Amino acid sequence: MNLSDRLDTWHAEVRGNKWMRYFTTFTRLALVAGFLPPGYVKIIGERFTDLHNNQPMGHYLEALHHTGYYYTFIGCAQILAAILLLIPRTVVLGVLLYLPIILNICILSFAVRFEGSLLTAPLMVIACVYLLCWNYDRIKFIFPFNTPPATPLVQDDKFPIRFFAAVLATFVAVGFTVTHMYSILPRNTLDNCETQCDDSKNPAACKAFCESIHNKGQDLDKSLDEYERKLKGERSR
Repeated sequence: MNLSDRLDTWHAEVRGNKWMRYFTTFTRLALVAGFLPPGYVKIIGERFTDLHNNQPMGHYLEALHHTGYYYTFIGCAQILAAILLLIPRTVVLGVLLYLPIILNICILSFAVRFEGSLLTAPLMVIACVYLLCWNYDRIKFIFPFNTPPATPLVQDDKFPIRFFAAVLATFVAVGFTVTHMYSILPRNTLDNCETQCDDSKNPAACKAFCESIHNKGQDLDKSLDEYERKLKGERSR
């Protein structure tokens, strides 16, 4: 019996045990409970903990809180992963979304020696790996020792003009969008940021924005709010 057959047999035996099924359900619910509260906090825009900013994890979370909708996006991803874990048919998709998030939190916890998740984060990573093993029959074809059922290819040597035209159009559309979606950028240096001010509707407001970012260390949202207020004041005259 080869490795693939042995794993299939062992997997079937484990899944046939009712106590293992109970444990698996408990694991899923525990992971769901681990992501719903922190995900909700991020979605409503509140700071995740009351750690002091000088504390290593607190310093990181304070910076994360000022990333705007990226902070909200992480919360949405956590909530989505939790919901997918609740639905039996989407458990694998939920774990595949959950695992990279919690693995990142685990490595972060070790890197800054944050005792608040030194125990829970690695246990949650292990729980995700366990759920992937539980659903081995649904993911086994990603492993090199398993060969998926062969599907005969239909040979076609015709150049796919429409496809490559769509690729080119997508490239142009994305490139144009990302280079024109913001009226002002913080850029990487003060001098580089101020190069935008010559073409700005309010050069003074633009330079004040760059100063607030690079010299005063003000967060992006507050700097943008001040910049927009100055622009509105200029328009109202």
